[in-house]
Amino acid sequence: MVTVGDICGYMDTVAPFYMKFDFDNIGLMVGDPARPVTRALCALDATEAVVAEAKAWGAELIVTHHPLIFHPLKSLRADEAQGRKLMDLIRAGISVLSFHTNLDAAEGGVNDVLMAALGAEVTGLLDPHGAHPDGTPYGVARLGELPEPMDFEAFLQRTKAVLHCEGLRYVGGRPVHRLACCGGSGGGELEAVLRAGCDTYVTADLKYDQFLLAKEYGLNLIDADHFCTEHPVIPELAALLQARFPDLEFRVSRALGPTIRFA
Repeated sequence: MVTVGDICGYMDTVAPFYMKFDFDNIGLMVGDPARPVTRALCALDATEAVVAEAKAWGAELIVTHHPLIFHPLKSLRADEAQGRKLMDLIRAGISVLSFHTNLDAAEGGVNDVLMAALGAEVTGLLDPHGAHPDGTPYGVARLGELPEPMDFEAFLQRTKAVLHCEGLRYVGGRPVHRLACCGGSGGGELEAVLRAGCDTYVTADLKYDQFLLAKEYGLNLIDADHFCTEHPVIPELAALLQARFPDLEFRVSRALGPTIRFA
């Protein structure tokens, strides 16, 4: 019998909890660690649509990247979206595990998967924020290289296709060879990208002034959407869990989004 706690414990070996940022909230969000699991749904977020899908499929567990509970709760009310969702999960007996910045930083996690999707090989860490017990540094954003320089327009089309983006926000025009990536909100790493001498940076949630700065420095800067830059890890996570717990069923949620829509 595999429990919610067993799966949570395994994830601590894959993406050690000490790798998370201090502000983060990871692990068991709601539910019983002793609850037996036969089916688990994997998703970027535990949205109402994902919860409904888990209930319809008969899953006892949802595994997400983004924390179900991030900010402290002051109330739990059925007439508010978050409270309604939490109460729905509790009534259905569905637990939620979330692995956020530890999965961003983990080997084989969000950013290694993103770099591979872009067709590049990881060459290092952009800006390490900690070290493993053996002294090896870890961090979130990755440095990488394409096998050969690539025309910027062709790289844009590749990025849009492999990440299933409906559109991209970008500045630039240089050939792409040495790049950095940070799934999700990576605008804060822009100065580190410039110091690293990259020609291209792929991330999301960028601001107007960051595009201006990138243009002035001649950096290709691509905002490929928060969801689209992080979702590629979810099928990898489901496959990893399926391999470790072969008697269970793990499935990637079909309730995709939300992505930014373009008229």
